[in-house]
Amino acid sequence: MTPSFSPDWLNKLSDPYAVLGISIVADDRRVLKRYRSVAKILHPDSYGATDPAIAELATQMFARLVSPAYQTVKQEKGRTEAVAMLRFKVRKLVRESALVPQSEAARELMRKPVQEADVFYEQAIAKLAEVQYQPLDHFETITQQISELNLVYLQLKMGDVFFTEKRQGVVAVSPEIPSPSVNPSANSEFVQPDYARRHYERSQEYVKREEWTQAISELKDAVKMQPNKAEYHALLGYSYLRQKMMGMAKAHIRRALELNPQDPLASNLAPKLKLDGSVPSGSPSTSKPPSKEEKRGGLFGIFRRQS
Repeated sequence: MTPSFSPDWLNKLSDPYAVLGISIVADDRRVLKRYRSVAKILHPDSYGATDPAIAELATQMFARLVSPAYQTVKQEKGRTEAVAMLRFKVRKLVRESALVPQSEAARELMRKPVQEADVFYEQAIAKLAEVQYQPLDHFETITQQISELNLVYLQLKMGDVFFTEKRQGVVAVSPEIPSPSVNPSANSEFVQPDYARRHYERSQEYVKREEWTQAISELKDAVKMQPNKAEYHALLGYSYLRQKMMGMAKAHIRRALELNPQDPLASNLAPKLKLDGSVPSGSPSTSKPPSKEEKRGGLFGIFRRQS
């Protein structure tokens, strides 16, 4: 494979999501993770001195395709604009009856009910991404297949011609019809995922398995996205405590108590960390008996048993 990098060739690969091998609903973390993975694959050192032509091709692909694609979608504003451009392309293709996918994956996605499209789409993208750059000969074909998946997915989410964009995702909506009892969320085909919550929930699984490094990694991402969640700071503090990182544990437990003096986990750990005085005076947590939910255990019970 020896691409000319001509304007026409580059134009065929103008979808930054397809170039990177990610879905159009990828968040900052997923974009960065994939970019680093591709950068590692395309690094000249990966090819050594055995095939300088391939190493040069990889360098050119990274500089002229991968890096510009990453710069486009690494921030939310860029992702919003990129999806808007793809959306415009879908409209044009639909008007011209030209949205006829060639790949089997895109054709199958087109046949899926809207409610089943998300899972199939994400799985199809992930499968193609595994072989997108290995070997480099696959790149053009695989990237075009991912681009087709993106267009078909957008068409499904857009419905007819009534749609709106919400952050990185696309929300299909119905034409405005006066109705006093309609719940707006019920008409949405796509809801922006709460990525911080997903990190938190994954961290809970790691905590149950006592995999503290992974738990801390997930919780740091959660706190970065939503820094004012007491439960996130509390669990992060607990994880640091189990790693005997006392300074970090104290900092996050103290922050959790500032955000919510009644947080059960933080309140339980505060005496062990000698943070009793950090709870604001007059706080209900200093005298309030445990709630029924705390007595039942739940996730808090897991921590209590492990502490």
